[in-house]
Amino acid sequence: MPQRFFIDERTVLRPLSEQDSARLYAAVDANRDHLRRFMAWLDTTRSAADIEAFRARAVEQETDGNGLSRIIERDAQICGVVSLDRIDQWNRRGELGYWITRDLEGRGVCRRACARMIEYAFDELQLNRLTIAAAVDNRRSRALAERLGFTLEGIQRESEWLYDHYVDHAVYGLLRREWHRPVRS
Repeated sequence: MPQRFFIDERTVLRPLSEQDSARLYAAVDANRDHLRRFMAWLDTTRSAADIEAFRARAVEQETDGNGLSRIIERDAQICGVVSLDRIDQWNRRGELGYWITRDLEGRGVCRRACARMIEYAFDELQLNRLTIAAAVDNRRSRALAERLGFTLEGIQRESEWLYDHYVDHAVYGLLRREWHRPVRS
């Protein structure tokens, strides 16, 4: 993926740099209550140093070819992350992950960022299959998966330990041949 990729005139996907750790941590911390409902990693993200450790892992995964993470930046503000995780080149598959700040939910920013990542996965990485796993109760994430053209393939019971209980995941899949590219304005 290019170092920077413009989604629209206000939004860019780009790698997280060392200088961004404090800014990304501030976005996470300001949205902690919003994100905590479905993101188990929040309790282990308590400082910019934790974000820097995430950045280092993301660089390593990208170097190894088994992951790709980009921050979503809108109007020069960090507002989320979109990633391809668990890339398996042998089987040509990966998992799409994402989160966005509360103030940008429902505005199409995350959808456009995810669409660009899907294009990259299918066109550049030559993957054939992407999955999204979302907590069954995470209606916004599930709606996004469906708007992107993913098909609900099933429910994984007690798939994730979330703080003090298990949550079921709705698992969605998208094949390269099913992908309908969004029209760019």
